[in-house]
Amino acid sequence: MTASRFLITLPIAPGTGPDPRAAAPLPPFVTDPRRGRYGPFDHLAEAGRAAEMAGFDGVVAPFTPEGEESLVTVAALLRQSRWLNGVAGFHPAVTTPVYAAKLSASLQRFSDGRLAWWPVVDLDPAVARAQGDFLEGPDRYARADEFLTVAKGVWRSEDYTYEGRFFQVLAGGFHGPLSGRPFPAVYLSGTSAEALDLSARHADVHVFETTDEAALDAGIAGLDARAAERGRAPARALRLRVLAREDGEEARAHARGLEGEALAGSYEEVAEALRGYAARGIGAFVLEARPHLEETYRLGEHLLPLLAEEFAHAD
Repeated sequence: MTASRFLITLPIAPGTGPDPRAAAPLPPFVTDPRRGRYGPFDHLAEAGRAAEMAGFDGVVAPFTPEGEESLVTVAALLRQSRWLNGVAGFHPAVTTPVYAAKLSASLQRFSDGRLAWWPVVDLDPAVARAQGDFLEGPDRYARADEFLTVAKGVWRSEDYTYEGRFFQVLAGGFHGPLSGRPFPAVYLSGTSAEALDLSARHADVHVFETTDEAALDAGIAGLDARAAERGRAPARALRLRVLAREDGEEARAHARGLEGEALAGSYEEVAEALRGYAARGIGAFVLEARPHLEETYRLGEHLLPLLAEEFAHAD
């Protein structure tokens, strides 16, 4: 899972997929198989197939308070694909680490080990409270540390006991069919000292979300220093929105009409920008593109081939 180079973000947030109710009506003499039969998961299933066919290594189902549940979405997509990896973003306060580990142990069995976790720690306090979580400040990272420690503990030991501030386990641990599978690769993000410390202890992949080169360099240096003290070296990823076309000016013109910042340009220009981030130490990219299906196929056809040879060489 940590070898994934290119992942595409799934459209699970409200408003990121098509509204089947808005489908254009067909003439009366044509039977419309879409009405009432094309639901939200059909679009997500198409998104998963598009990612697989386009050559992406995996998909990311981000945590979205009002969107589809990410673990359920990823589980469904993994079952219908052969090799696609799935990263599920979730808020670690919504369940116990033992239950999350058990749920994931089954998903690892059903998907041959293609599930990854992205615990979202630094939620907006109002969003967290709406999820039933009133913990704020650095304690959120202390709880996430315990969450991951306990989840890994019951996963890897048949007799596991833990006594912490937030979680306790007495004589836990997995046996039989739940044991023996690899623990889900852990993705984490954030730039605070607490976030980098947590990644240094637990992350397989730390995802940066800034394209500012100075901030990115500082974040990588901070992560590497903390991880080295623990004898670890998490991979680094970059999450960014992209819009690429044959003509760079056309892409930049489209990007001006988008909400938020996007890396826009010709396929060669975007590929060169990604090479630049790779040269700074970024090993994986979590891309976001809309409209999702069309852009996933477009990136797979025109952008990924430009990078395939050199990234394969880097592996």
